[in-house]
Amino acid sequence: MPTTITPPDESPAGRFDFWRALIGDSFVPLEALPHETPDFRARLRSARLGPVQVSVVEADPHGVARTRRHLASDQPDFVKVSLQLRGTCVLTQKDRQVLLRPGGLALYDTRFPYTLDFDDTYRMLVVMLPRPLLRLPERGLERVTAVPVPCQAGLGPVVVPFLKGLADQVDELESVAPPRLADTVADLLRALLAPDGASAPDAGDDGRDALTRRVLTYMEQRLGDPRLGPDQIAAAHHVSRRYLYKLLAAQGHTVSGWIREHRLAQCQRDLADPALARLSVAAIGGRWGFPDAAHFSHAFRAAYGMSPREAREAAQRQ
Repeated sequence: MPTTITPPDESPAGRFDFWRALIGDSFVPLEALPHETPDFRARLRSARLGPVQVSVVEADPHGVARTRRHLASDQPDFVKVSLQLRGTCVLTQKDRQVLLRPGGLALYDTRFPYTLDFDDTYRMLVVMLPRPLLRLPERGLERVTAVPVPCQAGLGPVVVPFLKGLADQVDELESVAPPRLADTVADLLRALLAPDGASAPDAGDDGRDALTRRVLTYMEQRLGDPRLGPDQIAAAHHVSRRYLYKLLAAQGHTVSGWIREHRLAQCQRDLADPALARLSVAAIGGRWGFPDAAHFSHAFRAAYGMSPREAREAAQRQ
């Protein structure tokens, strides 16, 4: 994706209008809010790593708002992880507010309104990825939304330099990145955001936790079976459908939602695998429980914001 700068021959107001349209088209629908500055200049550089978008934003002071009117039920679910590289940012979402200084990192969820406010010239890395790719349960995602992520200890000193490297190399990423770099980015972010196992089952009753792990393993091993569903799973574990729903709800999932997200994640990996290039898109969907090609394409686009064919082509260009 090319570097885009605000037109130098436009007035400050004209450059801001250009920027407003650019960021709304490049990320998710949102609004840019001007500050009282004598001039405005900005630059956006982005790269596509399959379903993951890596962007470096450099701009003069302004604000960004995603409001309820920007939300739509048919939009793919994305999360954004921003690393402040220069300047400061105030992120607000869900009655939470975090101040990001250089080196600060936070996650926000595009399913809900949010604002970003930049009081000075800034540079920021924005990693935008489909929510299912992060593989955090709903309650785990809720815990890390719009809160400061500790980056001085644990995996921070490993992950933050990696992210800064992505920012430094964003212009070359699409040509040099291996097909599975998107998975690496998602895995590292998940490990950084949930170091205490927020994606694992809750530590409660030992019998319930053991049963939950058996159910999840059972579903994982049978993702390719198009008949996999609540009745089969409940019967195999000698529980009622109602209790099965309760087990999965404790992990922030519905049964069908968990199956769909994990099937699509496997399809996404296979579409990016050069060793499977001989398989058609429909065949890859079929091997992971999507016998209907049209349904597979619709579900994949809803999750990742692109069709399976577009995802494969994007991976091949990397």
